[in-house]
Amino acid sequence: MNGLSSLTAVPQEVLEHIALFAGTDSLLGPPSSLVPLLLINRRIHASLSFTSNPHLYARIFYRKFDTAAPLARLGTKRLTASALAEELRSRCIVLQRFRNHLLCTTTASEGWDNKPAVYDVLFTAYIMMLENEEKNKLQLVEYGRMKEWIHDFWFSSHGMSHAIYNIRTGTWPFDSSEAALGMWLFWFLLRTDDYEPNVNDSVECPMSILKAMALGAHKYPLTTKSWIEFEPKSEMSLQTTLYGGIVDLTPPPLATPAILSFLALVNKRRSIPLPPSESPSPQSPDEWTSEWGRCFTKPERDITECFRPGSIEGVWEGFFTYTEFTAYAAMLAGASPTIIQKGVVGRHQQTWKLREHHLLSSDHSDSDSGIGMDIDDPTPLPGGDPLRSYFPTGTQLREHKKGLTIQDSASTEARRYYRASVSSTQRGESNEGKRKVRDIILTGEGHSAWGQFNLVGRIRPCDGFVSLSKDYVDGDRGKWLYRGYLVGTANGNLAGRWRDTLSPADVPGYEGCFVMSRRR
Repeated sequence: MNGLSSLTAVPQEVLEHIALFAGTDSLLGPPSSLVPLLLINRRIHASLSFTSNPHLYARIFYRKFDTAAPLARLGTKRLTASALAEELRSRCIVLQRFRNHLLCTTTASEGWDNKPAVYDVLFTAYIMMLENEEKNKLQLVEYGRMKEWIHDFWFSSHGMSHAIYNIRTGTWPFDSSEAALGMWLFWFLLRTDDYEPNVNDSVECPMSILKAMALGAHKYPLTTKSWIEFEPKSEMSLQTTLYGGIVDLTPPPLATPAILSFLALVNKRRSIPLPPSESPSPQSPDEWTSEWGRCFTKPERDITECFRPGSIEGVWEGFFTYTEFTAYAAMLAGASPTIIQKGVVGRHQQTWKLREHHLLSSDHSDSDSGIGMDIDDPTPLPGGDPLRSYFPTGTQLREHKKGLTIQDSASTEARRYYRASVSSTQRGESNEGKRKVRDIILTGEGHSAWGQFNLVGRIRPCDGFVSLSKDYVDGDRGKWLYRGYLVGTANGNLAGRWRDTLSPADVPGYEGCFVMSRRR
């Protein structure tokens, strides 16, 4: 019996084991070693082909990519063998495009001719990073050489983002779904040692491009939903394919990763903010769960899908930046990005001590909760003035050891919010974890070179958008509004922009950037 006949006589189970070994002989890249086996004869091809044996390709997916996060977020009913096989095929195509350096550059006159393909590549890589524990990033960086790809996407003279082309022609770089995904990937893969300060003061260098997008608040909004509304009535969504099915996606905003990247390079010696690539701790499956929750739309979204209760409680350190007022005013009046790129950016360190307070559901009995809640069916505080962190006019807050008592002018009953304990960051380990969090209010204090200040704010339920009002104690420094997102969990950074509270909410104001990291 010759070798070919012997292989044909091998039982199906054994043949699948051989195929699995061949398809996973190397962690990195597509299962290319499986191809010669498929080409032996029609019988083997029929039993091991992608169409006839999705279970084999699902097992290969498990070997090559991280699966803890998608299983936790989507469940086994959604992640069928066929779904995993389809995702394997999609990711292999994307990895080959990255490795072959396709779609990251073009000529400036072509525009977004390959826009659908560019979006698919960036979206797949973004999802892989949101699910990353170790394997996904290795596939993108070691096999796909994605760091070179994303650098050229942004900073090549023919980069597909057109950022350099736009700057050369005196216009602002595009803010699109593709650009937003590309900036998130830049942040995920950033190593600060790869980029030096702007020694030649060129407006086309990476630092200057990032600076324009970080400081250009009138061009790059912090959120895809209207920041003015506490409960936005509509939101932008796109249909895309994930794990073989159609899903609705809310594209993540470009501003947050642009701010994080710019401030990481500005402040690289102090490691605030710390890019994910430089984190000393291993990545956990739930590191980017809140980012995942913000992206995928639902008719009624639980606040805990976009924000992890207890994650802001504690002491934070960071800094805020500000630009020359005349340069900023000229930018708002229509000046090109050069005006802000060449402007001087000042910065001041600050420290925040924040306390997190939760309005809890009454799903469990008072005896079970151990809290003794007075309200039978608590309703969250309604939305209010966006320039005062969404608090309704006339709201009175009284803070005590166990939390807050809140009275607003529209209700005769006081609401009781309970202080988040340290263990509430691990859901289910405290009495509080047994009850659903309906609303979150923040209080705190801080200090900077400008003096002492008080902080009070809210978390927007639909997307975890953080809004904090900053009032200086001495009264002569004005009132400021800090808005942004908590990005990441174990090594999370609270980043966004501050703005003045004298300009109307629906027009651009005087703004700057800030970042805060948990005290280490």
